[in-house]
Amino acid sequence: MNQRAAALCAAALVVAGTVTVAPAAASPSHPAEPTRAAALEWKGCGGTTGQPALQCASLKVPLDHERPGGEQITLALSRVPHTARKYQGPLLVNPGGPGGRGLSLAAFVASALPKAVSAQYDVIGFDPRGVGRSTPALDCAPGHFASVRPDSVPGTEAIEKANVDRARSFATACAKKYARVLPYIDTVSAVRDMDAIRAAVGARRLNYFGYSYGTYLGAVYAKLYPQRVRRLVLDSIVDPTGVWYEDNLTQDLAFNDRHRALMAWIAKYDKTYKLGTDPEQVEAKWYAMRAALAGKPAGGRVGASELEDTFLPGGYYNGYWPHLAEAFAAYANRKETAPLVEAYENLAAVDTAGDNGYSVYTAVQCRDAFWPRDWDEWRTDNWSAYAKAPFMTWNNTWYNAPCAFWPTESVGPVNLANGQLPPALLFQATNDAATPYEGGATVHALLRGSSLVVEDGGQNHGITLSGNTCLDKHLAAYLTDGTVPRGTGGVDAVCAAQPDPKPSTSKVGSRSAHGSTLHGLLGFRG
Repeated sequence: MNQRAAALCAAALVVAGTVTVAPAAASPSHPAEPTRAAALEWKGCGGTTGQPALQCASLKVPLDHERPGGEQITLALSRVPHTARKYQGPLLVNPGGPGGRGLSLAAFVASALPKAVSAQYDVIGFDPRGVGRSTPALDCAPGHFASVRPDSVPGTEAIEKANVDRARSFATACAKKYARVLPYIDTVSAVRDMDAIRAAVGARRLNYFGYSYGTYLGAVYAKLYPQRVRRLVLDSIVDPTGVWYEDNLTQDLAFNDRHRALMAWIAKYDKTYKLGTDPEQVEAKWYAMRAALAGKPAGGRVGASELEDTFLPGGYYNGYWPHLAEAFAAYANRKETAPLVEAYENLAAVDTAGDNGYSVYTAVQCRDAFWPRDWDEWRTDNWSAYAKAPFMTWNNTWYNAPCAFWPTESVGPVNLANGQLPPALLFQATNDAATPYEGGATVHALLRGSSLVVEDGGQNHGITLSGNTCLDKHLAAYLTDGTVPRGTGGVDAVCAAQPDPKPSTSKVGSRSAHGSTLHGLLGFRG
């Protein structure tokens, strides 16, 4: 285990049929059992080659769970039904976000787990309220991320004003379009929806498997409904003590480290990329490229902010590194813009689904937690972070800045301390940028009796079912019979990280060429 992990561990000593579920009114801390609904009407809805066919259904739930007889909204559900004689109940899966679409994740998880394990569960995916095929689906400001955006770094008052105005206008658009809905787009409401799904499928207890923000969602479910948790798997864990403003500042430092790791990797393969053997020299060329694109966007599409968007996925998954390096080298060495534009189009350009995801992301995060409402505080904090971590600090700032102007009040994060659960299984990579290691250590301490499996030296976000057989062995054992590893010193098991990728000759920017199926489903920013 590396020194950072050891220190942290020591300190740690977490569309088809429609039916209606109407839970009784209850306080958030002690929610009541939803009224049992009629069986969901599952119908075939296709699938992906090489994965099991999906069934789909829809479920009506209250917009406001405190008013079960009031306005109803619809959740879109997917399922791969169990086939084994031994049935262990529903396994609800979530890819994170907030705003991540979950319907396809069910088929992936069912196919990626050992067949003998997945066959014992109904693997159920869902689009959370406001997302995807659930209705209403939010889209506050279509085209909000259309290129070319203002430079993310507010080097002048005019650039800062342009970015602040853009963030404020997004919040205003959401307020005008979804004033009735926004107070109910939050984590606790989504958790109540999850319990409605549990009731609708007739299960006394729920098995849950979540990535990224999905770890917070699952831990909040466990806090509100501890007696209804059977098994709980959390992968790449949100730090609940920083929800959400502090977590974003922490991310900035971690993503800067990952970006420098990419620069060092490119320097290692100078014979391929011809950008120099010194990582600092390579990094200087990257920032020179950024400066050039700020003045003249590549293909009229990739400016400085879009370049950051394009390289951000490299902080989530190092499988993207060869293709980002190829695009970088093509521009820096030969002034070719096409590879860079193609990488942007495939990894960063925001489509209608992305507009929906961002709308829900902001709605949940801004409602979930207390954000500074004084822009001077944002300016001070983010310039301070930028001095240490220039790669994505301001890009991340503007992504979250609508929360400074959000129309709904904040409800505050949930205290996840929990001593009422069966053993939970947690997975965390030591060098994860999106959810840094501290989150895993913190939640492990908060969930009494949980087990933490660490990928030592792991660089990616979302680490199970992604090729590491050691991690997957622990996951399979837990889902088979509840077995968890037990260790000492804050960590229960350690798995070695997978090796870095090698330079590739596959097509630049192609997700299918370099992105694992899992990381395509998890997406970015969550």
